[in-house]
Amino acid sequence: MRAVVQRVTEASVTIEGETVGSIRNGLCVLLGVSVDDSEADTDYIADKLIGLRIFDDENGVPNKSVLDISGSVLLISQFTLLGDARKGRRPSYIDAARPEQAIPLYERCIERLRTAVPVETGRFGADMKVLIRNDGPFTILLDSKKGF
Repeated sequence: MRAVVQRVTEASVTIEGETVGSIRNGLCVLLGVSVDDSEADTDYIADKLIGLRIFDDENGVPNKSVLDISGSVLLISQFTLLGDARKGRRPSYIDAARPEQAIPLYERCIERLRTAVPVETGRFGADMKVLIRNDGPFTILLDSKKGF
């Protein structure tokens, strides 16, 4: 499972002109599910997101988590994070999980996060427009297989 995690002052997702998810201070997370992923990968990513200390403390040091700042998470599914562009010019998405595998893991991640912080989402498989106001900018890459 791969995640692009951005510290944001605001983020929203729109589908066909309707805003379906919106947050203020917190994390905007783009999440890709791999064919090799399991519930353990989901739990790893969710736990990491809840505890990731990338928000400034009173001294301006990134030492607080989204939980510490009473922030929110906007979680967006994005299969293209599993794209492999090492050969040729068209990425291969063979490592991206099919919806029947990916949706339950995506939903598990949502529920796991909701035990700790407010969560907004996009809609799995929809054509979404995502507005991200990155704070910093501050962007972290996570991989449950620890590929980077």
